[in-house]
Amino acid sequence: MNSQTHNPFNIDPKKILETAIERNSIPMGYACNNVPRMLLNVGNLFPYRLNATEVSGGTELADIYLSQVNCSYTRSILEFAMDDQLDFIQGWIFAAGCDHLRRLYDNLAHILSPDFCYILDVPHKSGHDAIIFYSQELRTLSLAISDHFQTDMRPLNIAQAISEHNELVQSLQNIANLRKKEHPPFSGAEFHHLMYATWTLPVHLMKPIIERIENQLSGGRTCPVKYNARLLVISSVIDQYEWIEAIEKNGALVVADRFCTGAIPQLEICPQTDDPFYDMAAHLLQTNACPRMMDNFDYRLEQIFQLIQEYHIDGVIISPIKFCDIWGVETTQIISFLKEKGIPVLRLERDYCFSGEGQLSTRVQAFIEQILQ
Repeated sequence: MNSQTHNPFNIDPKKILETAIERNSIPMGYACNNVPRMLLNVGNLFPYRLNATEVSGGTELADIYLSQVNCSYTRSILEFAMDDQLDFIQGWIFAAGCDHLRRLYDNLAHILSPDFCYILDVPHKSGHDAIIFYSQELRTLSLAISDHFQTDMRPLNIAQAISEHNELVQSLQNIANLRKKEHPPFSGAEFHHLMYATWTLPVHLMKPIIERIENQLSGGRTCPVKYNARLLVISSVIDQYEWIEAIEKNGALVVADRFCTGAIPQLEICPQTDDPFYDMAAHLLQTNACPRMMDNFDYRLEQIFQLIQEYHIDGVIISPIKFCDIWGVETTQIISFLKEKGIPVLRLERDYCFSGEGQLSTRVQAFIEQILQ
């Protein structure tokens, strides 16, 4: 990440994580946005989005159990776990969002036999019946968490966790909205570094950090990236800000990030009623931008086009992880949609772990030249 004196985005997630664990906070690892972070933020629990950004030397151990045609995200997580790099995780929560994640759950539960390992059955639709079904799934999960961790999971406490989540999201929205400006005060890589910290650290520790960044940005700041084009990146899981940074080294600025670990659509306020389980289920299913959802494809296309207008996008990069079945299909359809609209689009298939910066730079440089013609 670009280094500047008094850079407000200089955050050390690893150090903050160690502090949280020393203070007896309990990290609950989750691997899909269909798992409600709010439910894992009750009492001394906190949600930790599983990542393996520091996997080195390939996935030789994981490849014994997972096929080479399983996506590299699931293989990297299993490799990292088998190498004891995730031994601080005290609870594992998965969602059956795709067959790859289900295989990750099966193998991790079999190999490591963690004390708490749970998988949610997630509907493929977002209507009333699906919400009722999923709210019951979340109730059952809360009972399992309560029983194992002796955490008070009464609706009142869950509602409080949702409120805290919404406060955090609102502050992040205030920062993210600055990207709509003609000259945003930070780079896409800097913002992604902030989002990575947000998804892996306790809410109560991130809140003052985000408020500090918001205050510092209000005083005025120049974007560290020199750019000729504003880009929207669409993908699934991107954990390494270095990938965004590599794109921005080539005369582009990533101003919108529609992917699982980005801001869109994760930074949506969760409406609250007197039933927090229904609230979470409705929020997750109805704001979901995942290609696995069968009843909102047109909504996803409309959202992309709206983002292009709101953020003044010059071009779109779609970057699915290799061997991701659902994104393989969706990517082709999105590209056709964007081409019909006359919007420049580049498809960049990638592995989960960042590599091949030279090849990435070549592709991005050519794309920027296409945009500027």
